[in-house]
Amino acid sequence: MTSRALIALAEGIDDLQSVTLIDVLRRAGIEVVAASIEGRRMLTCARGTRLTADGMLVDVLAQTFDLIVLPGGAVGSRHLAAHQPLQQLLKDQASAGRLFAAIGEAPAVALQASGVLRQRRMTCLPGASHQLSGCTFVDQPVVVDGNCITAQGSGPALEFALTLVEQLGGKALRARVAGELMA
Repeated sequence: MTSRALIALAEGIDDLQSVTLIDVLRRAGIEVVAASIEGRRMLTCARGTRLTADGMLVDVLAQTFDLIVLPGGAVGSRHLAAHQPLQQLLKDQASAGRLFAAIGEAPAVALQASGVLRQRRMTCLPGASHQLSGCTFVDQPVVVDGNCITAQGSGPALEFALTLVEQLGGKALRARVAGELMA
């Protein structure tokens, strides 16, 4: 059975993080649904890259995903944090024991807002760590704590995406995708 991943997209998300996540997960054969929380599918990332979402988040709220991922970006993370249907989806994902992940500012802003970081070890863009409470910030590029995977920013975006591939499909799949990226 193919794993399914939801990547929530918003105006102002980080360009590199978003594209890296979508690309690497799809290379691994994971079914990726890149869904906009905005009222439109066409979005502009933090540095001007235009992305077209596969669809709208409201249209997939009733679906089950093996993984929900939030790209960072200061503005995009605030939009993700303020979107109540997404916040509820994250709470449901965490309580069901399914994987959820975020990178850059998104862990400190959007995951923090949902309350799913309580008592967890996690990381985020170091400059955003002052916004955290109820969890333990770990100054490492990528941190896995149970079903929660977090990363610091665009530098470790590829490592983060490969870690998500490993969490969904195992070490052999990660090694295959990493090898293809280096070929």
